Amino acid sequence: SNKKLFYVSILTSPTTGGVTASFGMLGDIIIAEPNAYIAFAGKRVIEQTLNTTVPEGSQAAEYLFQKGLFDLIVPRNLLKSVLSELFQFHAFVPLNLNQNETEH
Repeated sequence: SNKKLFYVSILTSPTTGGVTASFGMLGDIIIAEPNAYIAFAGKRVIEQTLNTTVPEGSQAAEYLFQKGLFDLIVPRNLLKSVLSELFQFHAFVPLNLNQNETEH
């Protein structure tokens, strides 16, 4: 479809491999759970492939959040209310402000 839909990605632990390389990081808003393990490849695989040491904690949600990879870190017990707020805000402010002009 050509419609621009609001897309929220929620990354839980573990989020690895193809999910990290594709749809997991494509959301308009990307949310991770606290302490979630998020990586394309595991620490051991990276270290053996690149012959380098992966810093401890560098594949944790908090570290990656500080590097700008996601928008929010939200505990699971608060996720429903945060999503509700995001969806309500999105309904008020559409992603494509010109959408109404092109539909008429």
